[in-house]
Amino acid sequence: MTTMIINTGMRTDIPAFYSQWLMNRIRAGYVLVRNPYCYEQITRYDLSPDVVDCIAFCTKNPEPMLKYLDELKAYNQYWFVTITPYGKEVEPNVPPKERVMQDFIKLSENLGINCVGWRYDPIFVDNTYTVERHIADFEHMCRTLSGYTKVCVISFIDLYEKVKRNFPQAREVSHNDRIEIGRRFAEIGKRYGITIKACAEGAELSAYGVDCTGCMTRETFENAIGSRLNIPKKKSQRSECNCVLGTDIGAYDTCGHLCRYCYANYNHENVKRNMLSHDINSPLLTGQLNENEVVNKAKQESWLDNQITLI
Repeated sequence: MTTMIINTGMRTDIPAFYSQWLMNRIRAGYVLVRNPYCYEQITRYDLSPDVVDCIAFCTKNPEPMLKYLDELKAYNQYWFVTITPYGKEVEPNVPPKERVMQDFIKLSENLGINCVGWRYDPIFVDNTYTVERHIADFEHMCRTLSGYTKVCVISFIDLYEKVKRNFPQAREVSHNDRIEIGRRFAEIGKRYGITIKACAEGAELSAYGVDCTGCMTRETFENAIGSRLNIPKKKSQRSECNCVLGTDIGAYDTCGHLCRYCYANYNHENVKRNMLSHDINSPLLTGQLNENEVVNKAKQESWLDNQITLI
């Protein structure tokens, strides 16, 4: 059974770069998705509110989607917005942080505080972005976002092969720095009514007041939706992850932010080529469906427990 949480931001940032395409797919009622590991395998997902329990948006720039919020009211939504202290040398195409925070506030005011979460990740430490700077910038952001979210998710940089190639100067964050950042962030978050959650970091920070139970959990979506979910047992992509990952409709090598630490882009040339192949009227995010290609329809069924509604 296919998960009935549609995710728009694990392989790319659809809200930031492909908002018009997404709305065209929602109006059409379906989307086609290529398997990233088997190009010929294409799946059709129904986007009707009758079977989509929630659309999960993960983005560094929600602004292009704000004008569509009224049209999206037929859907339950949960938004994760990533806001970090990094500059253009690390996140070359991410809008100014103050602007993103104001858009975050607009989302929260429109959807409700339980429907919007903040991500401050990945965290890396160097001579510019020191532990002290992270703590100071984090407190400034908490002060701005206090009252508009209940959660901030943190994680430390993972040196995947893609990251090593695109960001060779990145280094793992030391144990002592992880503890100091986690401890101080938890203290600051508590002052501003924001729970700090760790994403796939094990239980290392739990002793310091960080919630290590997962970031996109059943509880996250139930609080956003206002209803219980009958979610079948699943195998997580990562042993330390307790999240309901959903069905991602994006594609790798298509995110125009070009962040140095990105794990979803192989290189800039691939991104440029794929973005040029994007057609807002295609059922696929990139390219077109060929005549001889076979499309498999996903088996979809709502997980909503209509007998139990959360107050």
